[in-house]
Amino acid sequence: MLMRTDPFRELDRLAQQVFGGTPRPAAMPMDAWREDGAVWVKFDLPGVDPASVDVTVEKDTLTVRAERRPDVTEGAETVISERPTGTFSRQLFLGETLDTENIQATYDAGVLSLRIPAGEQDKPRKIQIGTSRSRENELQS
Repeated sequence: MLMRTDPFRELDRLAQQVFGGTPRPAAMPMDAWREDGAVWVKFDLPGVDPASVDVTVEKDTLTVRAERRPDVTEGAETVISERPTGTFSRQLFLGETLDTENIQATYDAGVLSLRIPAGEQDKPRKIQIGTSRSRENELQS
């Protein structure tokens, strides 16, 4: 189970509605889905040096940190600056049913991809349904 919380998301949305303005893009947008017995998560990190990307897991919390440095050299005159720079961080609460010991990570073309296998307890299983007659037969045996 993947749980995502962002306590300020609703406040940001409300402030944009009240005060207007352009929505602020997420510094580290992501997609997450379940497929083939795993949770897949992809983060968009264009222009980020792979060496600056750090993925850590502590208990059931996964943290991704990345740094995008400005391309402008010192002394240059900036005309427009819309691309965010600095250190970005994102946390995901994974829950206890995912196998955090076997996370796989790749970085290609500005996209960080994570595959988090589901633990055995997270996989669907069939439950046998008995009848009252089968219960009576068990008691008589």
